[in-house]
Amino acid sequence: MSAAQVLPLILLLPYLAALGVVAAGRNPNRRETVTLASGVLLSLLVIALAATIDWDAAPRLVLAEPIEGLALAFSPEPLGLLFALVASFLWPVTSVYAIGYMRAHHEEHQTRFYAAFAVSIGAAMGIALAANMFTLFVFYEMLTVATYPLVTHAGTDAARRAGRVYLGLLMGTSIMFLLLAMVWTWGLTGTLEFTPGGVFDDQGGLVLGTLLVLYVIGTGKAALMPFHRWLPAAMVAPTPVSALLHAVAVVKAGVFTILKVSVYLFGIDTIADLAAADWLAALAALTILLASLVAMTKDNLKARLAYSTISQLSYIILGAMLGVAAGVVGGGMHVAMHAFGKITLFFCAGAIMVAAHKTRVSELDGLGRTMPLTMLAFLIGALSIVGLPPFGGTWSKWWLVQGTLDTGAWMLTLVLLVSSLLNIAYLVVIPVRGFFVAPASPSSGLREAPWPSLLAMGFTALGCVVLFLWPDSLYRLVSEVLQ
Repeated sequence: MSAAQVLPLILLLPYLAALGVVAAGRNPNRRETVTLASGVLLSLLVIALAATIDWDAAPRLVLAEPIEGLALAFSPEPLGLLFALVASFLWPVTSVYAIGYMRAHHEEHQTRFYAAFAVSIGAAMGIALAANMFTLFVFYEMLTVATYPLVTHAGTDAARRAGRVYLGLLMGTSIMFLLLAMVWTWGLTGTLEFTPGGVFDDQGGLVLGTLLVLYVIGTGKAALMPFHRWLPAAMVAPTPVSALLHAVAVVKAGVFTILKVSVYLFGIDTIADLAAADWLAALAALTILLASLVAMTKDNLKARLAYSTISQLSYIILGAMLGVAAGVVGGGMHVAMHAFGKITLFFCAGAIMVAAHKTRVSELDGLGRTMPLTMLAFLIGALSIVGLPPFGGTWSKWWLVQGTLDTGAWMLTLVLLVSSLLNIAYLVVIPVRGFFVAPASPSSGLREAPWPSLLAMGFTALGCVVLFLWPDSLYRLVSEVLQ
């Protein structure tokens, strides 16, 4: 099957899966079979696209052209294919975890949950494979709407408040800033097509700097401070939703958008010459440190992980704003490395809540004695986020540090190194206390999470190791961006 034949199947399959889930309705086994089968098939299709694509003759699919020169079109490129691989690969893994979690927790409205999840993955595929900024924006907004019922899944007052914050910040920033930047770009250049080297010619530095700021702050899903509040607010959602938000789709859609705009609308040479990029890099560095410091104060485990995500996302924004090849490579690799590390941590947090009914870090002393597999997986995910061998986060942080050295921005180098130390202080301390501090009350034997949840977290923890041992394919894919 050729790349041109695979492309439309990738875009269509998640929506067919959503219809299949709804049709299965009250039959849990059938509903979950549709979800898992669709996830595995989507992963295989994206892998087939990666295996057959010729970058010199990439396929292009046009669905509509509402305005001449402005098409709803799709065409894969290396960054988009990376995002599609990560999202499609983690969909079935998250689904396996969700089956164990949702059943053990006796969650209601599971059909709606799995259907909305499938539509969200479909939107992520549209973002990943968009041929222009217009198409990306359409699916970016679709992703916001599709994930809203997941954020408000519990139906409580807190969930509804979180949903309002979620919609308000994400749609407010995209309509006020991102859409304005797109219209301005169209007016200046007559195109929104993603083009190697960028689409701008001789526009002044002030104009391009202003546009870059609008694109970055308009991409609210990247959670750059002060537009980050939606992310910790959304932690009222079930843990599989948190995993979707933090690792598979939503936040990755944000930082992917910033990377793609930087490379294919501006071009890294243009980014390197813009003073605005230096200020945005400084804002990203500030977000990295402030979010890490806030994470250290959070006793609620999911809140701590949420602020950790805010910090880690700004690594990718920082890489995009450096305007050098190493920064783009490091940022692109961190999309995958962070996905596997952070989804492992959220899987563990959900397992702890289901099996031990604990949600606070202060309650986890000695938990490694009753949930050793969960705590071991947490340790692996945490060390990967820190960036220590032999786990995948090592390589993305290596290239990001190299990018700061290439630009001579030694203060940014220091930020990355201090941040890694803070990661140890608020993440690694959790399994250390779990294994080596005596529990407040005697334990009553092993109480591990349901086996589907254990299987999923074991798989993603193993992925952290695999990405360290065999990073070459990932590196080569991201490096294609710079060819």
